[in-house]
Amino acid sequence: MSAEPRPEATEPETGAARPEVEGVAESEAADGGDAALTAALERIAELEAETAKLKDQTLRAMAETENIRRRSEREREDTAKYAISGFAKSLLDAADNLRRAIDAVPAEAVEADAALKTLVDGVAATERQLLAAFERHGVTRIEPVGETFDPNFHQAMFELPGTGKPSGTVVQVVQPGYVLQGRLLRPAMVGVARGE
Repeated sequence: MSAEPRPEATEPETGAARPEVEGVAESEAADGGDAALTAALERIAELEAETAKLKDQTLRAMAETENIRRRSEREREDTAKYAISGFAKSLLDAADNLRRAIDAVPAEAVEADAALKTLVDGVAATERQLLAAFERHGVTRIEPVGETFDPNFHQAMFELPGTGKPSGTVVQVVQPGYVLQGRLLRPAMVGVARGE
């Protein structure tokens, strides 16, 4: 009989201990499952926030790249458009000198001397060719007689009273100005009417 009570004694202990262990294990599993679920949801939220942040950074980087591309394209176009500005500026004096040479010869002398007429015609033809070359490359002459004075394109050298024109009207051009594709190369030097 002594052998039998021991198993009985051990069985109730095992049986009593087993529900406690199972209950503890079940509550721990339930708590662990909730904790794991909460941790997983927190991790998902973190990853979604990180994904949104990275997506925003990517969109900003793409926009910046597009802006740089457009800016570079615009600068390239401007460089191509205005690359000849230095060269054109250096030729403006030559164009002015051709006009001065033509204007310096009196009309009577041209009519009287055939050789002088040929020379003046040659200088005039050279001036026309130079101005045509300017036009082909976007360089335009400004001769603003009768226009309102514009400080963006004109440089006032003097004021003339008693012209009968409204104040601020260009009445005389001392030296023509030039623009390249709408951008000023040299302002026109002008005389402006003074109002009385």
